Amino acid sequence: MRQIYITSTLATQVLAIAREAGDAVMRIYNAMCSGGAGAQGVLVAYKADESPLTQADLVAHQLIAQRLAVLAPDIPVVSEEDSQSLMYRLQKGEFWLVDPLDGTKEFLAQNGEFTVNIALVRDGNAVLGVVVAPALGQAYWGGVGLGAFRQTQGLVEPIRVATPGEAERPTRVVASKSHMNAETIEFIGQLGAHELVQAGSSLKFCRVAEGAADVYPRLGPTCEWDTAAAQAIVEAAGGHVSKLDGTPLRYGKPDVLNPHFVASSAPLPDWLKL
Repeated sequence: MRQIYITSTLATQVLAIAREAGDAVMRIYNAMCSGGAGAQGVLVAYKADESPLTQADLVAHQLIAQRLAVLAPDIPVVSEEDSQSLMYRLQKGEFWLVDPLDGTKEFLAQNGEFTVNIALVRDGNAVLGVVVAPALGQAYWGGVGLGAFRQTQGLVEPIRVATPGEAERPTRVVASKSHMNAETIEFIGQLGAHELVQAGSSLKFCRVAEGAADVYPRLGPTCEWDTAAAQAIVEAAGGHVSKLDGTPLRYGKPDVLNPHFVASSAPLPDWLKL
């Protein structure tokens, strides 16, 4: 099977799909926030891991799966909301890896920090990623050979990770209070002087990609669809996403759960030497 070319045109097409899904999510979100018709039916169920499932997750999944099937009929879509699609999550070949609504808890909390994530995975590598935060009016994308970009309220600009040591300031660490376990606290302690940067969902990665943060340690459970799109953006912006042994985070693993990882502007060993 011929591989799809990673081009700016492809990125634009995938971005349009993510935006359309984001618009669908926002219709449900706005109804929920206003208490309008259908607001009480937003929460559909809880999954086996006790994470919430909403109408927005399902609507976004259906739209993205349909649009990607038209865009690239030969590439299977693996989505968090389709357990049958996991059979296509392989270490060789290509597949789309989708989180239709990343940050469902943020969605239900009505804080706006939720995203639509679409990644293209090739031979275990996230080679193209799109992250749209519809409630914030933000979008991020990047891929192999393309660089990384951010769009905020219509303004498109290239983004790049911060250069370590370019300013005398504390290390900016993205860390959620809800995920601040003992391992994370110990890791952050190795970085010396630091300050915390808050963000929800895959926006944590995007803060590193755009140079607003330096390090994002995730020493807790995540799944492949939580990270692939944003990893592609961080790497396209010149950053790194690696396991604690310093090797890159990869996809199509036997287990959909990710190991602990760190997203950073410089290679992980460089940070731990600081």
